[in-house]
Amino acid sequence: MRTGYFYSLVFAFLTSASIAATAAPVENNGTKAAPQIMAQTSKSQAAKVDLNVADATTLERELAGIGRAKADAIVAYRESNGPFSSVEELLEVKGIGKAILDRNRDKLEVN
Repeated sequence: MRTGYFYSLVFAFLTSASIAATAAPVENNGTKAAPQIMAQTSKSQAAKVDLNVADATTLERELAGIGRAKADAIVAYRESNGPFSSVEELLEVKGIGKAILDRNRDKLEVN
């Protein structure tokens, strides 16, 4: 009986120590990480993706609804047909529909 009580106390102590460590506030060393993150986010949103220059990895990362296969298809289309003359020409790529184009139109440019 005494050992059961002892083990219960040890368990309660370890549990409370774990909860206290998890809930403890993080020390702020005077750096302001949140504004930096917000600045980086707005900067990346403002940058447009050039369809004639971007590689498959960039297309996949920056455009909504574009996975690896569609990004590769965009690059392959550009290599076989020459540079894009307009953003709307993206509809000629297999797997790219009007919905994907509309979702990404403000992020795209053609130079």
